[in-house]
Amino acid sequence: MTHHVCAIVPPHLLDQLARSENPAVHEPARRTLALDAAQRVHRRLTTEIGPTVAPPIRAADHPERIVCDAQHRQELPGRRVRCEGDVDTPDTSVNHAYDGLGATFDFYLQTLSRCSVDGDGLPLDASVHFRNNYDNAFWDGEQMVFGDGDGRIFGDFTQAPDVIGHELTHGVTQYTANLQYFGQSGALNEHISDVFGSLVEQYAKGQSTEEANWLIGEELLRPGVQGVALRSMKAPGTAYDDDELGKDPQPAHMDDYVETFADNGGVHINSGIPNHAFYLAATQLGGYAWEHAGHVWYDVLTSGTLAPDADFASFAGLTTAAAQAYGTKERDAVLQAWTAVGVLTE
Repeated sequence: MTHHVCAIVPPHLLDQLARSENPAVHEPARRTLALDAAQRVHRRLTTEIGPTVAPPIRAADHPERIVCDAQHRQELPGRRVRCEGDVDTPDTSVNHAYDGLGATFDFYLQTLSRCSVDGDGLPLDASVHFRNNYDNAFWDGEQMVFGDGDGRIFGDFTQAPDVIGHELTHGVTQYTANLQYFGQSGALNEHISDVFGSLVEQYAKGQSTEEANWLIGEELLRPGVQGVALRSMKAPGTAYDDDELGKDPQPAHMDDYVETFADNGGVHINSGIPNHAFYLAATQLGGYAWEHAGHVWYDVLTSGTLAPDADFASFAGLTTAAAQAYGTKERDAVLQAWTAVGVLTE
């Protein structure tokens, strides 16, 4: 199976920025695209053969975090600057990364009884200040990596807790269903990370489905950019409309499904359809999304019945069946959500 770096900023968006006439915009985007391509090789190896370093003794009730400073170089992990239990450092990127790793660990443990991304207390490592003006953050199969952004379009990638939750959830998927990163299965891979990235933030802030903004990466866009986030689960296709970024291409319904070979078959684009289905199901049920719809999605992800090449329809069927275990109300909400986005028909 082929695996790819699962970065938060999709290649179609970086491609758009790379065509800008402004060097302050196109140069960081072009460097980021080149670096992302190089990292795909590393992630393919780590996800197929597993981490090469034996993990330390693990604790079940708290994370084991290590944050390193890459010092604007490409070699990872860099210089170790904060370990589990250490106090804040003068570097806010280090502290944000440390806190985001902890928030994600806490969410999975407290709401889903999952101990770290592998379910067995895997230490959570991260590197900040990766290269210069790097416009992305990613899970490489072993650890988190954060860029500082170019300062014009994107800011520091450590400051978005939903982004950290999103990327670490790629690790959860890696250790469970291991969805193939192409076409609809790849879009489901991205969708699941968006779902749990959003839930990490909602849980940390104590937000109900009505209080949540259902945006992914809202902290990343710099002032002056015409947009609110990278993606919107509530209203896919409306996250940004900017001269440099272009217009958000995400569809919210199967009628607008995008057939493309770019972005691994549109994995960051067509994920808008299942994203909207989750939003509809969660808001229909109300309360805290992690207590109902989130549990249903997690049950399917970890059930062993989700095929690596699953498509939207099969995932919709599995989540609808899983929701029945929680009650008729839950089943109907999930079924109606998938029907509303055109994945299932009545």
